Amino acid sequence: MPASDAVERQDQPWSRQRLRSTNARLLLDRLRTGGAASRAQLARETGLSKPTVSSALAALAEAGLVHEVGTQAPERGRTAVLYAPDPAAGYALGIDIGRSWLRVAVAKLDGEVVARADVRNRARSSGAMAELVVATSHQVVANSEVAPAAVVHAVVGTPGVYDEQRRRVRYAMHLPGWGRAGLFDRMREELGVPLEVHNDANLAALGEYTYGVGAGSRLFAYIMIGTGLGMGVVSEGRLFTGAHGGAGEIGFLPWPGQQKPETLEDAVSGVAVVEAARMFGMSGQQLTAKAVFDAARQGNPAAVKAVELEGERIAHTVAAAAAVLDPDLVVLGGGVGHSVDLLLRPVRENLRALTPLRPKIVPSALGEDAVLLGAVATALGTARDLVFERHSAS
Repeated sequence: MPASDAVERQDQPWSRQRLRSTNARLLLDRLRTGGAASRAQLARETGLSKPTVSSALAALAEAGLVHEVGTQAPERGRTAVLYAPDPAAGYALGIDIGRSWLRVAVAKLDGEVVARADVRNRARSSGAMAELVVATSHQVVANSEVAPAAVVHAVVGTPGVYDEQRRRVRYAMHLPGWGRAGLFDRMREELGVPLEVHNDANLAALGEYTYGVGAGSRLFAYIMIGTGLGMGVVSEGRLFTGAHGGAGEIGFLPWPGQQKPETLEDAVSGVAVVEAARMFGMSGQQLTAKAVFDAARQGNPAAVKAVELEGERIAHTVAAAAAVLDPDLVVLGGGVGHSVDLLLRPVRENLRALTPLRPKIVPSALGEDAVLLGAVATALGTARDLVFERHSAS
């Protein structure tokens, strides 16, 4: 037997298996994006033969990746069975770590959240916060009645930028001790699930693109205004994070002049709103940004002036983003962003005076859930791949 024939025959089993896997993945992706379909419809749309489609669907069904979801009765011919991905073939875990709240959710592969928890973050150390994340995540999985082994991937959103090489978070100034090396390694081990770490503003932008007002945008910026200031940028459906993950850390931009505020974050964050209200004469020991906005709605003069100043400063933020990125949409979110009803007018008026670049400005549709849903969406992207690979290997 010629050597070439031997090589070809040795390659054939591998080639057939790879081809079957490719065909199965093609059909599964089509069902996820296009909805339930029959064998004949899948054959027409993918160009695969009907026997190939039937074989691939049988393999996918046996692996638990697709299931029958009904029938379709055409005007002529046989009734056709409809197939769709089985959303319970695997699960993903999304985690949003904020200064005030910890939010955790478990979702099926189709994005349906089956269990979640919103817990006050009363941790006073990074170690206690890590313990809270692990304990809450375990509790949410238990409440979902999903087998822990079925949760195949997790994504956590946190302030700051995760340094993969040093295995620590940088620039999370509002979470004391959160930059300690090895903290997320410990969480990975105790969770027992592969864990990715992403900046919270980036995840909020992805959440808004997947589930909110950013859908269909060519390039949009999500500006998160709360305890701190951050920005996530989504271009053609993909995050832009820069060379070292620091793209969007606009809080570090210097504020004009030498006196306080010194940075854009000093000028625009929730703390700045409270400081401005006090400067204009508003009193109260436990004054918060929310209280200032609530008072502005009631016509309090000092609060109204503070909100006007915040709108002016946000306009500077949008102007900077517009000059660098030229987005077609800017989404305002975060704790302060929740009061966009008061801010849109002063932001737009000041933007007209600052720059000829005027992107559309809208409030977040997801509110406080933006980071969590972005974490879920990101985790699902990996979870779907992992579930397919596991079943294909078996």
